[in-house]
Amino acid sequence: MASLRAILVDDELNSLQNLEQKITQFCPGISILACSRQPEEALELIRQHQPDVVFLDIEMPGISGLRLVEKIEGAKPKIIFTTAYNHYAVDAIRISAFDYLTKPIGITDLQNAVARLEAAKKGIPKEKIELLRQTPEDSFRANDKIAVSGNDGIDFFEIKNISRIESSGNYSIMHFGKGKSITVTRLLKDFEEMLLPYRFYRIHHSHLVNLDYIKKYVRSGQVVMQNDDIIDVSRRKKDEFLKLLSA
Repeated sequence: MASLRAILVDDELNSLQNLEQKITQFCPGISILACSRQPEEALELIRQHQPDVVFLDIEMPGISGLRLVEKIEGAKPKIIFTTAYNHYAVDAIRISAFDYLTKPIGITDLQNAVARLEAAKKGIPKEKIELLRQTPEDSFRANDKIAVSGNDGIDFFEIKNISRIESSGNYSIMHFGKGKSITVTRLLKDFEEMLLPYRFYRIHHSHLVNLDYIKKYVRSGQVVMQNDDIIDVSRRKKDEFLKLLSA
C-alpha cells in the first residue's frame, strides 16, 4: 500500500513519462498525485495537493526547479531533484533538497531514494538513514579496508568480510563471514565510529553487526546471522532497529 504521495515535474515529456513508469512499476510505496510539464502549474498542484515529495527537474524554461522550490509557500514537501547535469548538486545541497538523482535515472537509485523517504517518514534519525544511502556493493568502493593494530604491526581487513564485532571488556572480537574470528585491543565504540559510513549498526551495547549479514529477525528480540549465530537486540535499540530494517 502506497504511503507517500508524490508530484512529478519535468518539462520534457519523455523524461516525465519515463519517471512515472518507473515509479509505478518499481516503487509501490509511492502514489503519484499529478504530473506537470509547467512550473507555474506545478506550484498550484503542490499548493492544492500538499504532497509528501516532489520529483523535480532543475532545468526548465521560465522557472528553474531551484527557483520553484523557493516559491513554494507554507510547509515544503521533500524535494528530489532529477537532472542530467551533475554541476547542480551543490545548489541542491544549498537549498536542502532531500535527494538528487542524475538522468538517466536508474531503478536501483530510484528505489534507494524512495527507501530513504520511507525511513524519514517513519522517524528514523538522519544519521541512520545514511546507512540506506549505500547499496551493499557501493558501500565499500572508496575505502574498503580497516586498519587494526596487532602484536607485530598493523593488520588490514576488508570491511565487507566483517560480519559483526563483539565487545569483550577492553577488547573486541571481530567475526568474519567465513567463520574466522580474532581478538583485538580496541573498544567496540571505536569500531562503531570508524564504521559509521558503512552498513553497520549497534544492536546491543556488546554487538555491532553488518546489516548485510543478517539472515532473520526473531520476534523475541534477536537476529540470526548468516552463519546461524544468534545475537540479542537490546530493548532500547529495538524500535529504531526495526524501523531501519523495514525501510
